Order: sequence, then C-alpha cells, then structure tokens
Amino acid sequence: MVKHQPLQVYEKQVFVSFVTGIYGCRWKRYQRSQDNSSRWECTWFVILCSSFLLLLFWAYFWLVAQNDFNEFNWLVYNRSGEWRDETIPILASTTVGFSYITFLLILALFHISLGQQLNLYWVHKIGVLATLLTTISGVISVDDIWGDEWDILLLSLQSTAPFLHIGALVTVTAISWLVAGYVVRRERSNFQLMMLLIYMVILLAVYLAPLTFTCPCIMDRHSLRPRPDIIGRRGAPMLAPENTMVSFNRALQYGTSSLEADVTISVDGVPFLMRDRTLKRTTDVRKVFPVRQYDDASFFNWTEIRSLNAGQWFLESDPYWTVGTLTARDRSRIGNQTVCSLVEMLRLAARANGSALLNVRRPPPEHPRYRSWFMDTLWAVQKAGITQKRVRTVTWTPDTDRGRVRGLPQTANEKLSVEEMRQRGITSLTLHYSKASHKDLQEYLANNVSVTVYPVNEGWLYSILWCSGVPSVSSDAPQVLRKVPYPIWLMSRNAYDFIWITSDLVSFAVVVGIFSFQKWRMRGMQSYNPEQIMLSAVARRSSREVNIMKEKLIFSELNNGLSSTEELCLYPENGYATYSHGELSH
Repeated sequence: MVKHQPLQVYEKQVFVSFVTGIYGCRWKRYQRSQDNSSRWECTWFVILCSSFLLLLFWAYFWLVAQNDFNEFNWLVYNRSGEWRDETIPILASTTVGFSYITFLLILALFHISLGQQLNLYWVHKIGVLATLLTTISGVISVDDIWGDEWDILLLSLQSTAPFLHIGALVTVTAISWLVAGYVVRRERSNFQLMMLLIYMVILLAVYLAPLTFTCPCIMDRHSLRPRPDIIGRRGAPMLAPENTMVSFNRALQYGTSSLEADVTISVDGVPFLMRDRTLKRTTDVRKVFPVRQYDDASFFNWTEIRSLNAGQWFLESDPYWTVGTLTARDRSRIGNQTVCSLVEMLRLAARANGSALLNVRRPPPEHPRYRSWFMDTLWAVQKAGITQKRVRTVTWTPDTDRGRVRGLPQTANEKLSVEEMRQRGITSLTLHYSKASHKDLQEYLANNVSVTVYPVNEGWLYSILWCSGVPSVSSDAPQVLRKVPYPIWLMSRNAYDFIWITSDLVSFAVVVGIFSFQKWRMRGMQSYNPEQIMLSAVARRSSREVNIMKEKLIFSELNNGLSSTEELCLYPENGYATYSHGELSH
C-alpha cells in the first residue's frame, strides 16, 4: 500500500506571500490556493474595478477643474455663508481613496497573473465599499451644486485626448497578457469566447478613438494666431484682495492689457467695485455695521463703504494659500486696503494705457438709483478721463437699457448669432469657456467679432483657446498665464497621424506576440505526461526545475485526468517519487 502525500515544494515565495498577505491576509502557504476564484470573489473583483474607474473619472475631473476652484468656493459660500477652501478636503480624500483602490487592483491583477485564488480580506471589502459610496455621494453633490462644471471634461479632452489615447493603448496592450493566458487554455467555454470578443472590441475602439478627436492644437504652426491678450479679472485676486487697487496693480505688473471689475451703485450714486451682493465676505462690515452685515451692498452710501477695510480678510483667510509668499511691505499695503471706486480703477487703467471691462449690476427696484444707474456709470467714466472706446460694459439688464448707456461699447455675456448681435447693437461677446465651442469661435472670428473667454486660469485651457484663435481671455491668475509664452503642445496633422498609426501598429504587434507566446507556452506544458515528470523528479533537481515540473504535472492531470487509483507523489526534498498505477517505487 503506497502512502499518499500531497505534492509539495518547500521553497520560499516572498513575493507571493506579500501579494496574498496584503490582499487577503493569507500569509501562510497552506492558506493559499490555485483553484478558480468563487463567483462571490469575482463579484468583488468587478466592484473593485468599477471603483477604480469611477475614482479615475473623479480624480481627472478635479484635476481639470482646478481652473474653477475659485468659482466652486464662491458657490459654496453663497450656500453656507462661510468662506472656506472646500477643495482641500475633497482633493485629500480623492488622493487617499484613489491610491488605496489602485493598490488593491494591482494586487488583484498579480493574483490573476500568478494563478492565485482571489480572496479579498473583509477589512478591504469594507474599505472598497466606503470609498465607492463616498465617491458616488461626491458626484451627486457636485452635480447638485456645480452641475455646469461637467462641461469642462469634454473641453479638456481637446488638450489631453492624444495623451490619454497613448495611456489607454499601453493599458489595453498590457492587459492582453492576462486575457491571452485565460483564453488559450485547452478547455473551451462560452465565457472565454465572450471575454475575447469584449477585449477585441475594446482594443479596436482604442485604436480608432483618434478619429473622434477635435484638438485645436493639431494644426500648422504657421496658422497660429497672435497670443491672446490677458484681462485681469478683478485684478490678480490670487495675489491680493479682489477688486482693490493693489490687486489691479499686481495684474498690470504681470502683463495684463485690460482690467475687469464688478460694479455696484451705492445709495448716493457712486459706482464702486464689489462682486458679492453683500459686504460680509470681503470687508469688516460685521465689525463696523454688525446689524447691516447681510444688507445689500448697494444700500450703503459711499462714506460708509469707504470706512470699511477691504484687505484684512485676505490676510486672515488666505483663500489661495499665497499669503506666505508676501513680503512685510505687501502685507501692510493689503491690510490697509479700502473698497475701490470705479473712478480709481479707470484712472489706473488710463495711466497704464489699458482698457476696462465692466460687469455692471443694476440696483434692485427699491433702490433710489434704479433708473439712473447708467448715468452714474457714464459719469464715472467721464470723470476718470479714459477714452470711452476703451471701456466695455456687460450690463445684466434688458436690451431696452443698453441704448441708454450712450458712448460705451456694449458686450453680451451670452452666445448670440452674428445677426442678433447686429440687431441689438452689441459689438463683442464675453463668453464662459463652456459656451465657446471651437466651431462657434471660428464663425465669430470669420465675421470679425471680438470674443473674450472667461475664466481662464490654467495653461492647458489658455493653450487650446490660443490655438482656436481667441483674441483675449479673462483670468484670475495672470501670474500663471504669463508663464505660457507658447501653446503647451502644438503639432501638425501629418505628425500626429504618424504617431497615432505607429502606436497602433506597435500595440497590435505586441498583442499578437503575447497571444502567440501564451499559446506556445500552454502547448509546451500540455505535452508532458505524469510519467515523464515523475522520472525527472527522481534525480535531484533545483527547486526552480521542480516547480516547473510540478506545474506541468498539474496541467497534465487537469487535461487528461487521473483516476482514483492513479496517485502521484513527489518528494523533492529527499529525492523519492512514487506512482501507484505505474508501480514505480524508489
């Protein structure tokens, strides 16, 4: 009677122990298995992959949405009444969650490549579910608060699509190793064919994806228009308090050709600069006039407004994490800033030989200047001594009031046809970047319509608008755009087509090579029978050779099948081998 012993090779497998230990808390050899993973564990693998894809989308969204972090914080402030940088906890949690899920996914792929059974530890299952649910709740919240921001995803692809295509190409090519290893097995199933078909469809989609790309910077460099002018939107609000003299001075120092400001009319008819409806966020009104801190800013007279400090809030809240870079002199100047009048800003623009773009907010109906606000604005322009042709106004009022602002070039903040612009007496457009498609911009430029796009705070957005031919952009970060003397990337159509086709061909050759190698490797394993492996094991061999023979024997048993009386046992540690059916004994 032959005593049966399990097939064992006592060799340290540090890497396998590391992978299975962290992923499934299976640090010991006897805890591991090379059996097929259960459906339950396969389901968890699908959940893990879904979490990774959702987090990848979420992380990419916040990466490109950096252009509008100021707008996001302002929207949150209007809802909560408190100014905080809400992007910090979001970015921190996204980074931690994405790193965690990516690490687990890499471990799971190593399990598959090493032939180990998937068995995600229960603590990780809770972590994956928590990360997934947190991300889903974040997506729902952003859609509720900031739903219009999703448009930046499609716009960003005009800049990132060629590079994302290369990344996707590398990913699907690498995955072919796992797909090939599963598909070329001797046993056939409908699931294998389905997996192969899905992979081929994805591979073909990635290969042909560039046909759908619209990238303005794929163009002949000789067709590139002049660099767009930069307008300081509320000055340089990342370096100094918005809508203050020090902020406008900073903007001019960084090469802006124009200044943009938000204009409100005081109760005594003085136009001053204020973005918010109230004075609470950007002044010390809660200290000076605590009872009136929630009142509309237009119901204060100019003497009251001038008595407020408009710079200390910037030093205390540090909204853009830039206060630490300021000198003692700069901090002193900022701390003594007051609310700026329209006349002061226009005089500064005139001295700098620049122009101005004014967003004029009409007072509420009960305001004493409700019907004369346009005359107050025109009076301020004339008093400042700036040429009226160098002042453009965006009035949030019906068209019946536009003609009353005589002498000032009129601009609209909505997308209009060229015909409508002529009928309404509008000479230029100020559009949000989400409304300025490449096709619309080309039509406006062909009809000599001046277009200003806002807000443009990142180099990639500035680059694609430059390639689109936009004459000017409005920015909260002129110090950032100053560092973009040329589009971030620019290439001809022929050069891009060559890169695209060459990358696809190289990927296809690698995929074919991987499938061929996996098929050859599998055939080599299936060509051995138990007797050959047993006889080879009788002689003393190295641990690595014994492992290879063990793998070949396993495949032979799976494909050919051993009856209940056919038992094989190898003892590499002492050189003994027995085979009950073949009656071999040493």
